[in-house]
Amino acid sequence: MQVFKDRVAVITGGASGFGREFALIGASRGMKLVVADVQQDALDKVKAELEALGADVLAVRCDVRHAEQVQALADATMQKYGAVHLVFNNAGVGSGGLIWENTQADWEWVLGVNLWGVIHGVRIFTNLMLECAKQDPTYEGHIVNTASMAGLLSAPTMGVYNVSKHAVVALTETLYQDLQLAQAPIGASLLCPYFVPTGISQSHRNRPEDAPSGKVTASQKAAQIMSDKAVTSGKVSAQEVAENTFKAIGDGQFYVFSHPEALGNVKQRMEEITGQSNPGDPYKAAPHIRDLLRAKMNAA
Repeated sequence: MQVFKDRVAVITGGASGFGREFALIGASRGMKLVVADVQQDALDKVKAELEALGADVLAVRCDVRHAEQVQALADATMQKYGAVHLVFNNAGVGSGGLIWENTQADWEWVLGVNLWGVIHGVRIFTNLMLECAKQDPTYEGHIVNTASMAGLLSAPTMGVYNVSKHAVVALTETLYQDLQLAQAPIGASLLCPYFVPTGISQSHRNRPEDAPSGKVTASQKAAQIMSDKAVTSGKVSAQEVAENTFKAIGDGQFYVFSHPEALGNVKQRMEEITGQSNPGDPYKAAPHIRDLLRAKMNAA
């Protein structure tokens, strides 16, 4: 995708973190923006911010867990702008703790946002984009799905999140291959950030009433503390990641990483799989982190 000016971008999770940065870059490139988020006050704030920059913005409150709300987002986009060219399936939440301690509500909430949100976005918007392409011989489209390095690794105390992001990796790789097979004028990219200060470690602030949290366990408390520290101390900014993502869109690049140096861990995992060895120690290079996590779990 080479042309951005006057093209329409839809961004879920658009009121904060990567989503907000995608919107700001889109505005700087003259795009028409559809920003969706579940948090109304943050959505109102980013809409005002973008309009102050002169952007044409449609803000839609949307819980991506629900197909009918994603469909309503698509309908509102078409009603206002008549087309869609760039889609960021970006909304995401996190949850930690020992995997057997996660409740059904934990699973339903995290998979609902992180996986079903992307499924709904791909299913609804890809078909819509293909229809737009039929009407415009010069059409260019692109879909970016936000996964995580957690979609390529399986760190302890991140089980529900890991599962959701591994699924997004598989979904997006298949989307890319299917678009290639169909010779569609639509590209796809997979964003796999590592620890970047985006606010995702505080995503429980938007946990809905229909997915209540149960009693917080020791491992969940410890995982939350460790996650907060790792995310907030990240040295790569959400703005840098967003800039690299837009570059990847222009270059037709599929994999987008915030921390390429972490791919050594992915390589090690692949070698363990192909060598049929047991999973290695994720704390081999930093055993003090395992000791600290265990200490916090035992002290809670």
